[in-house]
Amino acid sequence: MRIRNRLVAYLSAALLAGAGAVALPAPAQAANLLNDPGFESGSLANWTCADGAGSVVSSPVHSGTKALAGAASASSNARCAQTVAVRPGTTYTLSGWVRGGYVYLGVTGGNATWTASAADYTELTASFTTGANQTSAEVYVHGWYGQGTYHADDISLDGPGGEPDTEAPGAPGTPRVTGTSATSVSLAWDAATDNVGVTAYDVYRDGTLATTVTGTTATVTGLTPSTEYAFTVRARDRAGNASPPTAAVRATTGKDGGGSPAFVQAAPYLYLGWGNPPSPTEVMSATGVTWYTMAFILAQNGCNPAWDSQRPLTGGVDQSSINAIRAAGGDVVPSIGGWSGNKLGPNCSTAEALAGAYQKVIDAYDLKAIDVDIENTDEFENPAVQDRILTALKIVKQNNPGLRTILTFPTLNTGPNSWGNRLIERAHALQADVDNFTIMPFNFGGHADMYGNTVRATEGLKAKLTSVFGWSDAEAYAHIGISGMNNTSDVGEVTTPQIWTQIRDWANSHHIGRMAFWAVNRDRPNWEFTRITAGFTG
Repeated sequence: MRIRNRLVAYLSAALLAGAGAVALPAPAQAANLLNDPGFESGSLANWTCADGAGSVVSSPVHSGTKALAGAASASSNARCAQTVAVRPGTTYTLSGWVRGGYVYLGVTGGNATWTASAADYTELTASFTTGANQTSAEVYVHGWYGQGTYHADDISLDGPGGEPDTEAPGAPGTPRVTGTSATSVSLAWDAATDNVGVTAYDVYRDGTLATTVTGTTATVTGLTPSTEYAFTVRARDRAGNASPPTAAVRATTGKDGGGSPAFVQAAPYLYLGWGNPPSPTEVMSATGVTWYTMAFILAQNGCNPAWDSQRPLTGGVDQSSINAIRAAGGDVVPSIGGWSGNKLGPNCSTAEALAGAYQKVIDAYDLKAIDVDIENTDEFENPAVQDRILTALKIVKQNNPGLRTILTFPTLNTGPNSWGNRLIERAHALQADVDNFTIMPFNFGGHADMYGNTVRATEGLKAKLTSVFGWSDAEAYAHIGISGMNNTSDVGEVTTPQIWTQIRDWANSHHIGRMAFWAVNRDRPNWEFTRITAGFTG
């Protein structure tokens, strides 16, 4: 009821603003004043989106190859805005193409327009006149609470620009090193000042741009162990003016793994809630496997973790099985999510709440690693939930030194699809520091070449990781996992023990980081696939 009342009040205000607008002819020298109006840069560097609910997507678009997606939720209307310089007492025309339910386009303090329902891209247009002393205008687009994701593209503010901003920001404070690992360096610095405002900081590694952030901290990843690097930072304002670089700070990465072994894991799925689960210790004794991926942690009564949304974290069969596995010299990585069920990602309203749910699982078992199996439209194909999961993983890694994090997600037979590509790009942009990206190379088609398609899919993932993170091939392979399906897949593909052996041998020869399959429950009567997987050495 509260959301509906807010909507009625908002619509009334928007209509009144429109009724009071003075429509004067647009000047002949009209031009689009917005930076990146079609989001073709692939980033939101020129836009500010509330609640982390905005992202750039490659489909659906109105034109070009990119568009804005705003994940409106019960607590956020996913408002994205940009401020530009304008002239006082001048009429401007605002237009844009939007798609979704209750999507708004407007100017703060000025006119606004909206559509109640746009199944496909629809153009919205509004005019407004600046005040007598107005020199800037904030253009915004947003959805409405609880109405789901909207899309926007080709937003235009037509009219004469204000006086151009040619003043560069001052240099930020000299960066200081706040942390190092074998492959990363964390930095912090004091903020720069600018006559209009600083919008981004560019962090350079040995003179090459390494990452861009909006705050005054950054972690540069993909570095080589035991290597010294020099880092500088430049501030940028909305007009693109760049400050002088800071003085350099030097940092040396730690030894390989910071003295700990590389992250290598052979961990087939074990599901205690389905399929006549076997004794995990008997399987360990028969096959030599030492790790299990335990399925599945889901949500119970909101943002509370539980096995299959039903069984408690402690005191039940799952904990007793984990205790037995550890007593036999093994260990587990819980799989959080999966294809179906009530998942934590959509049920936890913020990244902090989701991190708190993950922390309950970590604390229950004093874990060395967690896996988030991100699938289906509620998590994998949801930009806001993707970002929430990545930010939550970043939080728990910061709070649990040494914890390893895994993302498991679907793939095409050529590599990640558009949602997988986005997941990887956002992992880099949010500095989530994910240890392993595990793909599920199956369900391609009933007569697929399972060895050839698995290799092609993995090579496609490797290419994406090297492109986004700047890793070498060897570094990218070390961050990759393969999670197959033994025997017959959902769509009738067949992976025989001989094919799985070929895949394992290829994985060993390329030194990838992880190998799993679904599932030990189905690996009867002789645990053949489990025995093959136990031979994975990374």
